[in-house]
Amino acid sequence: MIKSMTGFGKVDFNSHSKNIVVEIRSLNSKQLDLNARIAPLFRDKENEIRSLLAQRIERGKVDFSIYVEKNEAPSISINKELAAAYFRELNILSKELDNPVESDIFTQILRMPDVVTTPREELPDDLWEAAVNAISEACDKLDQFRISEGVALAADFEKRVRLIDSLIDEITPFEKQRIVAQREKFEKGLEDLRQKGQYDPNRLEQEMIFYIEKLDITEEKVRLRKHCNYFLETMNEPESKGKKLGFIVQEMGREVNTTGSKACDFNIQQIVVKMKDEVEKLKEQLANVL
Repeated sequence: MIKSMTGFGKVDFNSHSKNIVVEIRSLNSKQLDLNARIAPLFRDKENEIRSLLAQRIERGKVDFSIYVEKNEAPSISINKELAAAYFRELNILSKELDNPVESDIFTQILRMPDVVTTPREELPDDLWEAAVNAISEACDKLDQFRISEGVALAADFEKRVRLIDSLIDEITPFEKQRIVAQREKFEKGLEDLRQKGQYDPNRLEQEMIFYIEKLDITEEKVRLRKHCNYFLETMNEPESKGKKLGFIVQEMGREVNTTGSKACDFNIQQIVVKMKDEVEKLKEQLANVL
């Protein structure tokens, strides 16, 4: 199964006169890169929230938020004694400095530390349990989104891998033509050397055998085909294995490159270019696979 790292999940629920909203968005990343925006009510549970998300999401650049939409006006507390003390001291200071008292001094006092406070709200156990269930449900929706995105990726991967496999067969006819061309080239070169009498027959034979062996791309074709089959098998395993698929594509690219370096034939080189193009597209797409 292929899963994309791109996804979205959202859940909201009502409890204790509050509407709680949970959202998760994810993009591709090599590791889990989690950015969490957590409402003050749930701030003490941040470590537990992060642990839950790490277990469920695995990898990706993730933006998580849990915020509270209250259905009632927020309660505030005004420290009247502190405000009065600020007022008295500011008036005394103004007289000492012969500075006129500003008309908006009352507004300034309300901005002073600890004058206006919001009482700390405790998180009820049942509300936290409901929040955990909502986070888990949002992760489920994110996972379903990733699976649906993965279906399209899987179809694209299969098409490209099968194309590479079919291109292997297209190389075979040109291999025979290449051998004939190389043989003619060797025979012509050998005839020139014979006329000049400037070669060691034994040494020449050894060099020709070594050169012909270096030109053989049979093993590269066999390994490349096996890598293609292994990619398709891994892609259809129950779990999404983006990193493993990435390693397989690296091996595919290595065999394609070796084939190109041994080709010595324009037609084969053209086929190799097509293979390289497909391998690069696979690499690009795999960057978004979980």
